[in-house]
Amino acid sequence: MADFSPANRTLISSATLARPRGKVIYWTVLSVVLVVFTLVFVGPLYWMVTSGFKSVHEVLHNPPTLVPKDPHPANYKTAWTQLKLARLLWNTFYYAFGALAFQLVFDVTAAYALSKLRPVMGNVVLGAMLATLMIPSAVLIIPQYMTVLDLPLLHLNLINHPWAIWLPTVANGFNIFLLKRFFDSIPDDLMAAAAIDGAGPMRTLVSIVLPMSRPILGVVSIFAVVNVWKDFLWPMLVEPDPAKQPINIGINSLSQGVPQNVLIAALAISALPTLLIFLLFQRNIMSGLTAGSLKG
Repeated sequence: MADFSPANRTLISSATLARPRGKVIYWTVLSVVLVVFTLVFVGPLYWMVTSGFKSVHEVLHNPPTLVPKDPHPANYKTAWTQLKLARLLWNTFYYAFGALAFQLVFDVTAAYALSKLRPVMGNVVLGAMLATLMIPSAVLIIPQYMTVLDLPLLHLNLINHPWAIWLPTVANGFNIFLLKRFFDSIPDDLMAAAAIDGAGPMRTLVSIVLPMSRPILGVVSIFAVVNVWKDFLWPMLVEPDPAKQPINIGINSLSQGVPQNVLIAALAISALPTLLIFLLFQRNIMSGLTAGSLKG
């Protein structure tokens, strides 16, 4: 017997789904929606990967071909060597995981302080951090560039140095908010028990809070790596040296005179690491985003 209680109400009632016509309509609509959204998201990736196997003439052919008529796998080898993708990938990994290390140290401690130590005017500080999310990133380009051009107090020029990429990513208001929401869900009884055993705030963070926070730490880590990986404008401004550029900027700098099929193959290679990260950790992303949403 169908359950019509308020807790089990959905967009389509159980009685409608129990009828043959209702089942047909439901599964038809669901299948169409899944196919359309799959094509929208997977279509560009498929076009990019397959175009890397095509000749220049076939890439420019209108209408485009769905399957390469005469595949050229050597395009990917040419892209790897001609555009120096190994060096560009190493630079990108270096910048991305350096930014990740700094974010984990500073964002975790900031969120822990706001959540568990509850400093004076902590809510005001949190509100100010969240307010920065309302500022378009393009507005901050000039102030950030002037800052790394002449670092206040120290008067250091950070152009062509990894710190120019790492410093602006350290204080991330969104990541601090996610971490704080998760830390809020950790019972205060555990914190009190640790304090009774003589553990200080730092020992409690390392021994109790961090081991329980692996899901949200995974989400923050993925966000940190992907944000640096996909950034274009800022690295282009602060890393003009071709030997130190990340992969997005390096491909753009070295693309002059490169055939379009080879360039597309290089773009496909550059997109592969972030795609693999998402496919491998998509479950961690979803569990981390929902963790801490319900307390108790």
